Amino acid sequence: MMTAAIADLAANSNQLRTTHVHQPPRHDLALLRTRCDRDIDSIVSLFAEDATVIDEGEERHGTAEIRAWQTGAGSKYTYTTEITGTEALGPDRYLVTGRLTGNFPGGTADLKWDFTIEGQHITRLTIAP
Repeated sequence: MMTAAIADLAANSNQLRTTHVHQPPRHDLALLRTRCDRDIDSIVSLFAEDATVIDEGEERHGTAEIRAWQTGAGSKYTYTTEITGTEALGPDRYLVTGRLTGNFPGGTADLKWDFTIEGQHITRLTIAP
């Protein structure tokens, strides 16, 4: 059963598809949608000023480094994201799983986005296979 948030997300992004997702955390899906839309300001606004992002083994701290991460090497690729599941790991922590398909080396990647939320912002995000 798809929730209203997923239905809205799917309707508003032609690059993000969802399958079998139950009660997704809104912050997590907003990040993935804005990443597909390449709206850097919207992406950065989802994070707390002192947030940490870990992607490809590298840590980024604070919104300036998160902005640089979004405008860096990864921005040269075009890809779609299919969300395949979400799981609450705690009251403020969520795991979203999905598959990226695009023109990056290898062409597909199965990833996990591990989010910690505080208030209205993401405070920690770890992206890993």
